[in-house]
Amino acid sequence: MDYYKEITFEQDLIAKISEQKDKIEFQQKELEESLRYAGSIQSALLPDEQAFANFFSDNFILFKPRDIVSGDFYWIHKKNSVVAVAAADCTGHGVPGAFMSILGISFLNEIVSKCIPKASSILNKLRESVMKTLHQTGTRSEHKDGMDIAMCVIDLDQMELQFSGAFNPLYLIRNDELIEVRGDKMPIGISFLTETSFTNHKLPILPGDHIYLFSDGFADQFGGPEEKKFRYGPFKELLLSINKQKMEKQRELLDKKFNRWMGDVEQVDDVLVIGMKI
Repeated sequence: MDYYKEITFEQDLIAKISEQKDKIEFQQKELEESLRYAGSIQSALLPDEQAFANFFSDNFILFKPRDIVSGDFYWIHKKNSVVAVAAADCTGHGVPGAFMSILGISFLNEIVSKCIPKASSILNKLRESVMKTLHQTGTRSEHKDGMDIAMCVIDLDQMELQFSGAFNPLYLIRNDELIEVRGDKMPIGISFLTETSFTNHKLPILPGDHIYLFSDGFADQFGGPEEKKFRYGPFKELLLSINKQKMEKQRELLDKKFNRWMGDVEQVDDVLVIGMKI
């Protein structure tokens, strides 16, 4: 009798385990479908390749989300001869980062709806919008959500570039020389420097100049024989080594280098690199 009870118990246990497994698989499938839907919404908000091609005939966007949705985003807006371009890296990745990216895109569109102000003004207003919407007051218990961003405003008539950055820099390559314009060491969001305005850098541009905006995902990727970070020094050298190529070829070479470097190591963050030829 005990023998049959034991068999019945084991059968019931197996049935329950199987039922739980089916339930978990169903929930996982629903979650993945929801993430794919969220990803399609996020993709719809990002500029398409034609939007960049309208302003820069030679350009590329290397965009490699770590998950289905991304905390990195890129953005472009034009008024008359002035075009604003941004590459942003929101706090976190996946769903939290994606929500912040949608907020960022919405705020930027609102800020430039009437005119494109100088680059630093865009970041000052963006920071104000993020802090207000997230009710950031600086208390220790609150999340320090926000974003790092590289923002450039290019006047194609005056051939002048304005740059302002929240941590993230801009690289300009001219005559095989890389010029780095560094961002301020403060984020878009609450910080002890909240009352400090972002710096507005101005520099002349020339036909043939290559401009690069990016997040930290490429440089921070672990890989190689010692599974170390790629780092910014080699990233600069890589851009210099390929800058004679057409932009689309540069994107292909960057992608190949990233994948070879990463190898079997897990991708640690979203990756975004934008290249534009004046």
